[in-house]
Amino acid sequence: RVVTVMGQAMPKPGLRPFLPADAPIFAAIYEASIAELTGEDYTEAQQEAWIAAIDESDFAARLGGQLTLIATLRETPVGFASLKGKDHIDLLYVHPSAVGQGVASSLCDALEKLAGARGASKLTADVSDTAHHFFTRRGYVAQQRNTVPLGDEWLGNTTMQKTLGDTPKGASQ
Repeated sequence: RVVTVMGQAMPKPGLRPFLPADAPIFAAIYEASIAELTGEDYTEAQQEAWIAAIDESDFAARLGGQLTLIATLRETPVGFASLKGKDHIDLLYVHPSAVGQGVASSLCDALEKLAGARGASKLTADVSDTAHHFFTRRGYVAQQRNTVPLGDEWLGNTTMQKTLGDTPKGASQ
């Protein structure tokens, strides 16, 4: 399938399961996403603390213990997302070069379906200020504001929740 973005035909992102050998790719996507996409919402010191919070071996252990999907465009990994338990999106990151190409939406669609198949009626995520609008458009509602200590920095995020089966008005599914 092909998606049209800004007048250009783009392939629909493919999805595949996480493999332990993917950890270096995940670390690179994670770092690039934070460094290049969050600058309007977080200071440089906060970004550095966020990036330093997880290393490659942490990725392999953390994501290996969750239901984790990789999104690809033309067979190249460009994003990933993980479902912790049956009802919490733990991580969702897209490489800056792939933003606006349906990667995050494809990953979220899949995790929402998988969570529903696991018996979840609601799905939560602790959402960065940068991703807040994306999740709001998908029908997630803010539940509480959080302050997370990372190294010498504090980062704000919001716990958001969506009742599965709800389709937000104006959202394309």
